[in-house]
Amino acid sequence: MAAPVISGAWRYHQVLKAVVAQVFTAAIVGILFFYAGKQTQPIPDLTAFHRWYYEDHKSTWDNTYWLGVPLEKCPLDLHVYQEILYETKPDVLIECGTFKGGSAYFFASMFELLQHGRVITIDVKDYPKKPQHPRITYLSGSSISLGVLEAVKASIQPGEKVMVSLDSDHHKEHVLKELEFYAPLVTPGNYLVVEDTNLNGHPIVPDFGPGPAEAVAEFLLHNRQFQRDASREKFGLTFSPGGYLKRVQ
Repeated sequence: MAAPVISGAWRYHQVLKAVVAQVFTAAIVGILFFYAGKQTQPIPDLTAFHRWYYEDHKSTWDNTYWLGVPLEKCPLDLHVYQEILYETKPDVLIECGTFKGGSAYFFASMFELLQHGRVITIDVKDYPKKPQHPRITYLSGSSISLGVLEAVKASIQPGEKVMVSLDSDHHKEHVLKELEFYAPLVTPGNYLVVEDTNLNGHPIVPDFGPGPAEAVAEFLLHNRQFQRDASREKFGLTFSPGGYLKRVQ
């Protein structure tokens, strides 16, 4: 019997799967052991842990990479994103807030494993040396400009399932405008994730001023198509408390 032919694509996916598993395991264990190593007493309550993790950003979320690209997210939230993408399998993920492209690269890697889906990512700044991937489309401009919105709409085919992640300007009025623009694009059963709802004392940076959390609260007062999904906060630490919104209608 002839030996089975192993394609380069098959090898690539096996390596990527192994990398994903190792990164998630190392990140979660690393967070806990790094924090515990800085303490002379047991880890205190979750709010204190959250504040430490945010404030010590140079060694935590500001020092987080996906395949060598900075992405500035909590690894626990990345794991939740992975679960959502697997469960809902959106055709398109719209990301407001590209930064250096790390999170778009992460999403594209997940879509590559699933062999389904693509990312449209938007930022007012065009950082050089962003990662290139066939599943990523970069748009340069303000996420709340009509021109960018029309470009996004033109990229979505009829019948495609759409998910949205908001992670650009975190001030309330900006987030509310993004919600006005992009919430209608989310298809029933899919998610709208508003990041950094932990700002303005929820529980970090109490003097930030009205931000994503306040925008979400106002949005939900007038929109019954979306509901908070607290089950996505199961790991305790999240940068998006109350920000995982599922479209139910």
